[in-house]
Amino acid sequence: MYEFLIPKIESVAADENYARFNIEPLDSGFGLTIGNALRRVLLGALPGAAVTAVKIDQVQHEFSSVPHMKEDTTEFLLNVKSIRMRSFSDRPVRLLLEANGEGRVTAGDLVAPADVEIVNPELHLATLDSPDARLTAELTVSRGKGYVAADQAEGLPIGVIPVDAVYTPIRKVNYRVEHTRVEQMTNCDKLTLEVWTDGTITPQEAVSQAAQILVRHLQLFADLGKVVARPGARQTLGTTAISPKVYDTPIEELDLSVRTYNCLKRSGITKVGQILEMDEQDLLGVRNFGRKSLEELQEKLSQRGLLPEGLARSEVGEGEAEESEESESEERVAAGGSFGESADWEDEDAEQEFHGSAGLSPDEGGKA
Repeated sequence: MYEFLIPKIESVAADENYARFNIEPLDSGFGLTIGNALRRVLLGALPGAAVTAVKIDQVQHEFSSVPHMKEDTTEFLLNVKSIRMRSFSDRPVRLLLEANGEGRVTAGDLVAPADVEIVNPELHLATLDSPDARLTAELTVSRGKGYVAADQAEGLPIGVIPVDAVYTPIRKVNYRVEHTRVEQMTNCDKLTLEVWTDGTITPQEAVSQAAQILVRHLQLFADLGKVVARPGARQTLGTTAISPKVYDTPIEELDLSVRTYNCLKRSGITKVGQILEMDEQDLLGVRNFGRKSLEELQEKLSQRGLLPEGLARSEVGEGEAEESEESESEERVAAGGSFGESADWEDEDAEQEFHGSAGLSPDEGGKA
């Protein structure tokens, strides 16, 4: 079987907002495949926080003006869009801005709750040019991903101005694929990935999150052929799709003990597929089928690859007492003890054969 090359990743960080990653060696074609996939996820799928709406005191729409503020409302909103922050709340939060008198207004003047951190407090928002100037605003911050246009906002009250939300924490992503050589192989790829962030996340964290998103989506394809339980559905023993050949396999081929085999046979369970359609409670409900038999059955199924490793041996827990009673019963039978009600015959034919050899009828044997 062909083994793919295992690349090494070298991270060269220029500062906290930029990093260059060199990934090599890769099999031919994988440089482009991985580079393009990571770039698209980095730019469009990473979550972040952004201002989604602004309410300015005495301003009804974006074409109004604020007295004694040099910037018009449109320019002020553009500056607000550039505020970068980390939000640790799943719900929208509000930031308050109150500025009085002459001077510059920056993002650092915003009053934010404890679960919001502004990473560029030096960002210029507005300039007030009079001692009588007053600027009061309320900013709504939400979490999301990608880019959401302002015209998609619905249900906002009058006086609340929607803002284009730039959630993505990534400013820019470049990748380059070059040829490299590994021993006698001359067609290997070298991938160089460059990432610029807005300061709310490091490039290393960004690439890691992007890779995890890709893995979660690709896992759907890796799980093809496995049965996915519906929400609220019970967990059966079978975890993979059952082919007709496996379903029709006689239970004799599992090489079970006489006791386990007879319990299943008497209950009309003759095929492996029937077992895989049952859960543990169903099996434990079979007459004389105890925890010990269940563990044996799970082990046999696991050996055939029909059970995950974690289910190969179920925990005894509540079944310890039942297992102990089964062992005592078997010991009494082996020692030739009472064959009345306390003896649980594994097979009706065996019972008749025993009584016949002793010259007794089954009823007489029960009274012996």
